[in-house]
Amino acid sequence: MSTTLKTRDDRDLYPDSDGEPMSDNTVQFRWIVLIKEGLEYLFRDRPDVFVAGDLLWYYEEGIPRSRIAPDTMVVFGRPKGDRGSYRQWEEGGVAPQVVVEILSPSNRVFEMTRKFRTYDDLGVEEYYVYDPGEGVLQVWLRRDGRLQEVVETDGWVSPRLGVRFVPGEGPESLKLYHPDGSPFRTALEMQEATAQAERRALAAERRAELLEQRLREMGGELD
Repeated sequence: MSTTLKTRDDRDLYPDSDGEPMSDNTVQFRWIVLIKEGLEYLFRDRPDVFVAGDLLWYYEEGIPRSRIAPDTMVVFGRPKGDRGSYRQWEEGGVAPQVVVEILSPSNRVFEMTRKFRTYDDLGVEEYYVYDPGEGVLQVWLRRDGRLQEVVETDGWVSPRLGVRFVPGEGPESLKLYHPDGSPFRTALEMQEATAQAERRALAAERRAELLEQRLREMGGELD
């Protein structure tokens, strides 16, 4: 049984940062935020689903170098809440079930191969890699105890998330849809949609006021 240490030495042993930036460019950052925020919104009413972006995941107690930082990860069976890092032995031994990586020009084959093997060995159930520059989506699903690539990803629906992935043609053409069919939206798009809805409501209210005024002028009775 592991013991959770809450000392300065413990924080030094498992730092919350690896010194690397969250993203290499604005495109990668935009996609990381879109997917992470979209998933948080999707599971906003599920207290037992933890979603994080660019959070260090320590998977072996006592071995600080045994860590990895997924661009986005989803953990079913763990409570929401702030964390400096995800220390698996402090989380009931539960590993993230879904991991998403967004590629940037600096990513190397060796690095991504190492990540794949790590996620495979740690029991990740669904692994997604998206290259926004090329518009290419790759999906792996755990079958027979190992991650196996999904050949046909067009219209792919995640078994765990219920999210539908629709790759397009060309850069940044991927579309993601919630189980209810609504698209993933950026914070700006959501704010614009809210502002439009408010403008429509105000316009409808104004039309109703003008109609009421006109009926009064005509001596009509209002119901």
